[in-house]
This record gives sequence, C-alpha cells and structure tokens, in this order.
Amino acid sequence: QVQLVESGGGLVQPGGSLRLSCAASRNIFSINVMAWYRQAPGKQRELVASMTSGGSTNLVDSVKGRFTISRDNAKNTVYLQMNSLKTEDTAVYYCNAHLTVSIKGYDYWGQGTQVTVSS
Repeated sequence: QVQLVESGGGLVQPGGSLRLSCAASRNIFSINVMAWYRQAPGKQRELVASMTSGGSTNLVDSVKGRFTISRDNAKNTVYLQMNSLKTEDTAVYYCNAHLTVSIKGYDYWGQGTQVTVSS
C-alpha cells in the first residue's frame, strides 16, 4: 500500500505560481508511476503530469511550458511546480501512485488539494 499526503494548494492570482507537494509513505523508486490529476467542478478528473520510476515525464498539452513535475528521492516526495497560472487551472489536484504487481495494477490517491486561480 501507499499513503499519499498532498500540500501546497491555495488561492493565487492569474500569472502567479504555486508548488504542490506529494509525500509518499514508501520509496518512490518502487512506484511505477507518480502522477498529478485535477478535477474542476462539473468536469471529469484529468491527468496533468506523470513521472515514471525511471524519470520519464509527461505533461498534458494545456500545461506544457508552464508546469513541471519533479521529485526528491531522499524525501519520497513528488512536486508539481505551476507557473503562469490561469483561471482554467482552478481545480482540486490529486496525487496518484500507480503500482504494477504481478501484472495487476493498483492505484492510490491522496486527499486532494484545492488550487484556485482568481483575481
């Protein structure tokens, strides 16, 4: 199992920055994929950014050039640096850990952190 604790959300003006943190209860090298999802009111949850245990990253097109996913192995923590925030980035952001064990996949979620971009 994996417990995930997110932090760093809040209220920011358009054009501002926030950094979200996701602390995992186990070595993140043992987790196949760490990812950030978001869910805006009335919309489906969408994948924003992901990082494999090998360090490969992927970002959804709408955040490329503005968001960065990174990790601190010593702290078992994954970050989402969000710059040039837009009102449409407003959502609850969730950290996700995906494990593959004997060809079965398991997903674990954090509690979510609210990001509000508003003037």
